[in-house]
Amino acid sequence: MGKLLVVDDDEALRRLIRLELSDHYEVIDSGEPEQGLALALENEPDAILLDLRMPNYSGYELLEMFTSFSRTRKIPVIIVSGECGGQTKEHCKQLGAAGYFEKPIDFEVLRASLGRIAKTRRIVPRTEVRVQLRVPLKLRWTGSDGKKFEEVATTENVSLSGFLCVCAADLAIDSIIEVSMTSNGNDYVGKARIVREDSKAPPLRHYGCRFVEKTGPWVLQ
Repeated sequence: MGKLLVVDDDEALRRLIRLELSDHYEVIDSGEPEQGLALALENEPDAILLDLRMPNYSGYELLEMFTSFSRTRKIPVIIVSGECGGQTKEHCKQLGAAGYFEKPIDFEVLRASLGRIAKTRRIVPRTEVRVQLRVPLKLRWTGSDGKKFEEVATTENVSLSGFLCVCAADLAIDSIIEVSMTSNGNDYVGKARIVREDSKAPPLRHYGCRFVEKTGPWVLQ
């Protein structure tokens, strides 16, 4: 019998997963995402089912930890989420997720997917290396009414083609922003698209951004 770790703050869903999958898996579950990494290290599960939206913690951050940490990066992580956007799925894939299931879960399909994944125990590599780095930025964009806006932000991690940043601005998914680094004056980098948003601690918001145009220097070359 294999082991399955479930990290989701929805207790009813965790009970349902145990009911549906306990005939083939020893199910270890937690509604506390902060415990996710410790449980993975302690139990060495064959796969992890992970929610994206949990109080006080982003499933994206936990996914990054699972796929980066040497002792957990070989464990396939399957996202189970109420979010159904194509960009969300693609972003999870880029972070190393082995699969993505929308809620409500189709357990027949999930069982088949778990079976295939458990056999291969493959590593799904990130498309790029991400570095935890705080870089001060200035973001500029034009609203739907034509009004121009400007906001300061700080990155939490960076890659060659994007970054995760924190700021107070309310930006829509797919918005295009102009990005400048302010650590050495005001170096214009280029334009980026907002690919995801996570309001973890209002009024601050977390935005995943991917460059669509780079004409100036970036912190990673």
